[in-house]
Amino acid sequence: MRILIAPDSFKESLSAKEVALALKSGFEKALPDAEFDLMPIGDGGEGTLDALAENLNLEKKSIEIPHAYTSDGSVFFASNGQTAVFEMAAICGLEHIPKDKRNPLCITTQGVGELIVHLVKSGIRDFIIGVGGSATNDGGIGMAYGLGYCFYDSEGQELDPIGANLGLIKKISSKNKVDLSGVTIRLITDVDNPLCGPHGATYIFGGQKGLAPSQFKKVDQDMTQLYENFAPEVLKLAGSGAGGGMAAGLVAFAGAEIKSGIDFVLDCVDFDQRVKEVDLVIVGEGRMDSQSLSGKAPVGVARRTPSAIPVIAICGSLKDDLPDFPVAGISAAFPIIGQVLELDQVLATAKENLYRTGLNIGNLIKLSKTL
Repeated sequence: MRILIAPDSFKESLSAKEVALALKSGFEKALPDAEFDLMPIGDGGEGTLDALAENLNLEKKSIEIPHAYTSDGSVFFASNGQTAVFEMAAICGLEHIPKDKRNPLCITTQGVGELIVHLVKSGIRDFIIGVGGSATNDGGIGMAYGLGYCFYDSEGQELDPIGANLGLIKKISSKNKVDLSGVTIRLITDVDNPLCGPHGATYIFGGQKGLAPSQFKKVDQDMTQLYENFAPEVLKLAGSGAGGGMAAGLVAFAGAEIKSGIDFVLDCVDFDQRVKEVDLVIVGEGRMDSQSLSGKAPVGVARRTPSAIPVIAICGSLKDDLPDFPVAGISAAFPIIGQVLELDQVLATAKENLYRTGLNIGNLIKLSKTL
């Protein structure tokens, strides 16, 4: 038996590679004769950098760039001198912000723009940027500030480029922006949500970043107003709501193009060929919910798996808004949480829980062969 293990990362807990290794250790205990193909993946959020760096033969490097919450921080990217890959989450990801300090309207995305400028000046002309997992909801204006844009209110006073000031912006200056002519920027994202409206960045993702529901309406109106005034075409783009509107900002201020994250990554890792050689596919993510069905990593993998090959999802948890399985090409889904614990303890024991779940499913597969 040959098993392809292709999980996404478990946010704030384990990388995609660590998840794959933990699952393999459990399965091979139950199925010692099985062969394994480990394919850690990302769909625009955490884990995307590692998946693409390995398969595009890029060298991982680090640079000191201000993080969203701290004045300094080491950020990893991957490059071959012409192409560069990085994740916005490495700079302003939710995992970098203490739980009691999470406020997406006051956290900056400036470091994303500054990293682009640094890489352009070093000769990079092709960018692949993972947009997801952010702690921000600023429509990308912090990033634009990092590129050299400035924002002003009705009295000509310069504004801090944060989400709290979206509704105050009346003028945008581009006179100091970096020259991006001849530069290609491809955004890969795990969602297709628009920037604004009931399915947009604020209403769908704001709450998990610390935004109170009572703030949703005004924040959404402020973001709509900004883009209606300065880049109305972006409001119609699928995926522009990714990363708290970072996707919209990169399109409007940097001429970027939005790509489906999971399909882009699967193409890069030669998924369609590798999956033909296996008998079972294992997918997973930290929490599977109804949003996952719109095209996040597990469903993206399942959709491209031949129908004769079963797909099983192993996740940190399963939300109650999911329909009954099978659904979206996934035959069954299993949560790994074995007992009621505080969230910090659950995250800390993810490796052991993955091992145990892999072992149990492996034992079930072994039992099915004897029936």
